[in-house]
Amino acid sequence: MRYYIVAGEASGDLHGSNLMKELKTQDSAAEFRFFGGDKMKAVGGTLVNHYRDTAFMGFVPVILNLRTILRNIKNCQQDVLAFNPDVLILIDYPGFNLKIAKFAFEKGLQVHYYISPKIWAWKESRIKQIKAYVHKMITILPFETDFYKKHNMEVDYVGNPLFDQISIFKETSEKIQSEKPIIALLPGSRKMELENMLPTMAKAAKLMEDDYDIYIGGTSDFTQEFYESFLDGLKVNFVFEETYKLLNSSKLAMVTSGTATLETAIFKVPQVIVYKGPPIVVALAKRFIKVDFIGLANLTVGREIVRELIQQDFTPENIQSELKKFETTEGAAIIDKDYNELLSMIGGEGASKKAARIIIESISK
Repeated sequence: MRYYIVAGEASGDLHGSNLMKELKTQDSAAEFRFFGGDKMKAVGGTLVNHYRDTAFMGFVPVILNLRTILRNIKNCQQDVLAFNPDVLILIDYPGFNLKIAKFAFEKGLQVHYYISPKIWAWKESRIKQIKAYVHKMITILPFETDFYKKHNMEVDYVGNPLFDQISIFKETSEKIQSEKPIIALLPGSRKMELENMLPTMAKAAKLMEDDYDIYIGGTSDFTQEFYESFLDGLKVNFVFEETYKLLNSSKLAMVTSGTATLETAIFKVPQVIVYKGPPIVVALAKRFIKVDFIGLANLTVGREIVRELIQQDFTPENIQSELKKFETTEGAAIIDKDYNELLSMIGGEGASKKAARIIIESISK
């Protein structure tokens, strides 16, 4: 069968690649064409557009690149139509993908969504578009399933695909050899995140460098020199594109809100979640966001098992104070118990395999 997949950022590329592997296993005649990244390209098929050319986040970047975005949408629509897939699979990225969904649905194509957009947090009105143009929604977090059921939409919950990727990694058990315990700094994968988060993270790490080795988990989209420009002379080690190896080696972590917070929890590394943005943007977000937490671990469990330091609370002293709690026997035991609760709620391995089976069976009906 012919599969067209649209992923618009790094996490979508990861999940898309794992899904493609399972689709190939279950469908030996699978053909792929996709918007994605290097991980999807490595599986096989035709990469039409790299997510680096579509990943514009935030109001100002979107406005400045509006012509490019509109051109990418049009190109994607025309390419989907020319390929005429048995199914169009959309991965998160709603601003782009919901426009593709409407177009494909109106052209009579099967539209499946894998990795729900975060409409449970904001822009809940998008549920109308999803119900209108998406034939099947496949969810990876328990509270997402509850959200769609509240809106009378049938969904398939498959568990979280991060377990699959982490399980594959753990077969190697790679670790960083270090004289001191390691603190991992995961500042995010976007330029604005690095600019807003890394300087304060570095100041917090400076307070703890006598007892720990400091490692930054970086993306190859930026140079080491770019990262160093935010460190104010802090001595650090860099690990590029090997976040799992870093987490597998770490005692503690500072993590920018996002997928990495859940990955850190699955590795059972005590962490603090941080976020800082332009004050006016955050003020506006607070008016529209309908959830109590920003961390996926906290959202899943329904309470703050990992401390979230946002805006004015995001200070070097607060980060140090929270992380030092885990140096005590009591603090380490509490976070371990909470992580176990989280992992039992999310489920185990096999999400990508289940999702592939659901998609193939749906097409075959």
